[in-house]
Amino acid sequence: MKIALLRQASLLMLPAMLPVSALAANAASNTMVVSAAPSASGLSELDTPAAVSVVSGDDMRHAAPRVNLSENLSSVPGLQIQNRQNYAQDLQISVRGFGSRSTFGLRGIRMYVDGIPATMPDGQGQTSNIDIGSIDHIDVLRGPFSALYGNSSGGVINVETETGQQPTTLEASSWYGSYGSWRNSVKASGATGDGTQAGEVNYTVSASRFTTHGFRDHSSAQKNLGNAKLGVRIDDASTLTLLFNSVHVEAQDPGGLTAEQWKNNPRQVASNVSLYDARKTVDQTQAGLHYQRQMSENDDLSVMMYAGERETTQYQSIPKSAQQGVGNAGGVIALSRHYQGIDTRWTHRDALFTIPVTFTGGLDYETMTEKRKGYQNYSGEELGVQGEMRRNERNLMWNLDPYLQTAWQLTDKLSLDAGVRFSTVNFDSNDYYVTSTDLDDSGNRRYHRWLPAAALNYAIDNSWNTYVSAGRGFETPTLNELSYRAKGQAGLNLGLQPATSETVELGSKKRIGNGLLTAALFQTDTKNEIVSNGSFEGRTTYKNAGETRRRGLELGLDQQFGESWRFKAAWTLLDARYRSNACGTESCDGNRIPGIARNMAYAGLAYAPDQGWYAGTNVRYLSDIAADDENDVKAPSYTVVGVNSGYKWLVQNWTLDLFGRVDNLFDRNYIGSVIVNESNGRYYEPAPGRNYSVGLTVSYAFQ
Repeated sequence: MKIALLRQASLLMLPAMLPVSALAANAASNTMVVSAAPSASGLSELDTPAAVSVVSGDDMRHAAPRVNLSENLSSVPGLQIQNRQNYAQDLQISVRGFGSRSTFGLRGIRMYVDGIPATMPDGQGQTSNIDIGSIDHIDVLRGPFSALYGNSSGGVINVETETGQQPTTLEASSWYGSYGSWRNSVKASGATGDGTQAGEVNYTVSASRFTTHGFRDHSSAQKNLGNAKLGVRIDDASTLTLLFNSVHVEAQDPGGLTAEQWKNNPRQVASNVSLYDARKTVDQTQAGLHYQRQMSENDDLSVMMYAGERETTQYQSIPKSAQQGVGNAGGVIALSRHYQGIDTRWTHRDALFTIPVTFTGGLDYETMTEKRKGYQNYSGEELGVQGEMRRNERNLMWNLDPYLQTAWQLTDKLSLDAGVRFSTVNFDSNDYYVTSTDLDDSGNRRYHRWLPAAALNYAIDNSWNTYVSAGRGFETPTLNELSYRAKGQAGLNLGLQPATSETVELGSKKRIGNGLLTAALFQTDTKNEIVSNGSFEGRTTYKNAGETRRRGLELGLDQQFGESWRFKAAWTLLDARYRSNACGTESCDGNRIPGIARNMAYAGLAYAPDQGWYAGTNVRYLSDIAADDENDVKAPSYTVVGVNSGYKWLVQNWTLDLFGRVDNLFDRNYIGSVIVNESNGRYYEPAPGRNYSVGLTVSYAFQ
């Protein structure tokens, strides 16, 4: 059935060369495919023939620290998002198990912020530049249609920030929590009109600073973040949006713990971490320009251009003896990355033989140039300082992806959505560090795949849809995964192949009063899945497994009742297993893929009137997680509870929101995330016990 559906999806691309259509794309976004009936966010959860969830910015900020996406995204089915308590390595995020292998940042999923990819052309991404205080909404797309976003799109997370509106509003916010944590932020937003007249301008500008001593030893961090969005109505048919974002992060890296260390003292760190002062500094600045024009009643043009740079310096806790080995790249990584891209898209709406159709055709080009240097993390007898150079190379990666998406309203109840993308990813490395013992490791690789997807959607009635979909996706190795070979061997890991996945999905969505009930049943088969090959002397390397299979069920409910009550629940059952050739000489066939929970559950109840007292509670459950391919080591399952309460005043033009919260109410000792296949046995990254925080937001509207 799966192969037949994929073949049909490819055949459906043939009529798309005629005046046919695409999934209608979000007019305010460069990323998320949507259906013809948008919600306030531009995305219809009910009508889109895919597993998609929309989380509003108000939900992300409600009684929350506004520091990490993990605070209020747990209600999304299929999304495993965990806070490592390590700001040097970012959050651990996976969608249906894609991305679970990552020891830092994001892999296997695509992330966008205001149309600018937070995932680089190689598939490596990060969340540190997202300003939660400015979020308008977050769209999380899972399943076959994720493949239409190209490389590393096992899932798609699209973040849209607020567009300024009248009246002009100034906001200041502070939050203080356990472990010396605090955040201060300011935001200004407004507009000169309603956005319909030429020359009118809207704006949202924000800045924040976050500092923490950290739950664990050697885990302090600070982050400065700035974000700006300026929109201009050029004329009756066109708009221009200017985007700017800058972030600076300094963070210590506490690393992982063994099971014994975790049980004895979850706040401690391994001795090497302190000896070599493991830490990371990140500076990133980017800017974008989004031009949109309504060419005619039936035609729209969108052009998104962006450019940025990211400087990273990381000190690793690699022993001195290992750094002295032939071909070892040292214990200090210095990266300088420059990236830019352009995505041009045309949307046309028409009718073919009385069938309403829409097509969207586009071309996406992204490129990144990286200067990667390595140094010893010692000088003489002094540890934790930059020493002699051990690596110097220039890496170039680019992708060029034409794509076409179509949508057919076949009858009043039946619609067909289909799309295809031809993704080409090119990697080229020039080695400038060549000695008698360290040979030239230059090399290049090129990967390309056709990525089709299709879905049939049937409207049982105006409030109930069911759909079936299928698609193919692929994931190339990231630059970091290509940069190191197993057990400290010299040279690039050019034997690493891209992974190819095929997914089929059956789903249903039902509107119940002021709520939405969703269900999705899926299967994904992957060949050459990129998995961890172990972490040797503080550095993780990667390999290809033969075949893997993911089978799962996702259920979600978002129900509002009465004027002020809201209940949210989600449950994910995900059986992710190796099918062949996962562990080399040893057989891991049938074992669970490490880093992935088999069961995830969330339930949250809130009383939240427009003003006055409010309160809420939530419960999160995560089943045990295998930490190695052999499934010999597991992080235990856990259930944690959080509560919050506050008071909101609305006094003339002023709004004051004061809240307090307690997380991990019952002081559960649990593992927040795991480091997959850590060869020293330091698999565990502990989560904090019971912790407290308070916050205050004050805003004034100039009416």
